[in-house]
Parts: sequence; structure tokens; C-alpha cells
Amino acid sequence: MAKGEVVLTAQQVKKRKKFEKIVMIVLLLLLLFLVIAYFILNIIYNEGSFTISMDKNTYLESNLVMYESLNDRSSVLKISTSKLAFMDNISINWLPENINKEAEGAHNGENYIAHSFYLENQGEETINYWYSITIDDIIKNVDDAVRIMIYVNDDVAVYAKRSPITGKAEEGTTEFRDDESIIIEKRPGLNPGERDKVTIVIWLEGDDPECVNAILGGELKMHMDIYEEHVEEKSVQ
Repeated sequence: MAKGEVVLTAQQVKKRKKFEKIVMIVLLLLLLFLVIAYFILNIIYNEGSFTISMDKNTYLESNLVMYESLNDRSSVLKISTSKLAFMDNISINWLPENINKEAEGAHNGENYIAHSFYLENQGEETINYWYSITIDDIIKNVDDAVRIMIYVNDDVAVYAKRSPITGKAEEGTTEFRDDESIIIEKRPGLNPGERDKVTIVIWLEGDDPECVNAILGGELKMHMDIYEEHVEEKSVQ
């Protein structure tokens, strides 16, 4: 054997081939995982940055229905709002005064998301329903400056994250319930045949001290759930 020559035994060759095979399998599994993750995220984020869902049992048991147009009152169980390619900060004062009455379905404007839909009691009993908004994902702390305005008919409330400077609610807003849940609210006493028009408006508030360059490129994904409970009508004695 020449000096410096390396001689591999059959056992060493076998081990090397086995190791190479294991590495190849691991790389293929990693690639498969990345492909699956990509398609899952692609489906999730193409669905919209804000979705509204009604519990199926709510529709089946109480005939509370959700729809987007008075011309088509067929019930749907899920609504996805239209996304904006880019959202710059604006002031609440720049929003249309009649934003809750101007349209049905998606009616986004410059630098804000707006979506209106209806909830109607098509049953024979008076019901309560609840609605909650949950944060699914946050990128670059964009939730620090976001505003969510909710109209139920003419009743309106604006929600924002608590100010980290004062530790209190931002001026003119109701603070988020916690870091993951924005609101849980009850709408009592929806009578048979009665309907509510609900409008959701989302924007970045430029007057918020946390609306800074650091949140540029950020994203916020949320969803709204609607569910109900029955109200037992008591006879008047």
C-alpha cells in the first residue's frame, strides 16, 4: 500500500452509504415539511386578514342567519374581508361619517378595511347572540397602533390596545380584552324577524404614539366568531 493511501473496508463503505441515505431522507422530509407549511400558510393568508364565522349550531338550532346583501338573504357561515395591498396610517376623522350605511359587503377605502353584513333572527324565539374577535397572528407589533371599529346598527365602539405609556385605554377607545382576545360582547334580545347590520372597520391610527416606522411591513390577522344562546320568554303574571 502506498504511503498516505486510504483503504476502506467493506463495512466502512456500507456505513458511509447508510449515512448518506439517512441524510438524503432527512433532507427530503425537511423539504416536504417546508412545502406543506408553505401551502398551509398560503391558504391561511389568502383567506383574508379578517374572517367572520358563525357557529353552525347557531344556524341549525336558532335560525340566526348571516348574509351580506338584502337582495340575497341566504345564510353563509363564513365571510372573508378583502385585504389591502398596503395600509398607511390615517386618522379616525378621515373615515366617512356614514361608513356603516354606505354599502353592503366589502367597501374598503383608502388605507382602511370596511365590511358590512347582516345577522337576522329567522326563527320563532327571541335570542341573544355573542360576538368575539381573536388575534391569530401579529407581525412587527402592528397591533400597537391598529383600531377596530364595530357598528351594530347605529351603536358604535372603537377598540385599541392599551397604551404602554399610560397603562390606560387610548383616548376614545375601549382597550383590548387581553393580548389574544380583542372583545367578547353580547347582543341581547334579537326578536323574531329582527336583523342587525354589523360593520367592521380596521385602520392604523396615525395619532397613536405607537404608530411609528418600526411597524412598517407589519401584519395583523384576526377572526370574529358569532354564537348564541336562547332566551326563555317568561309569561307576564
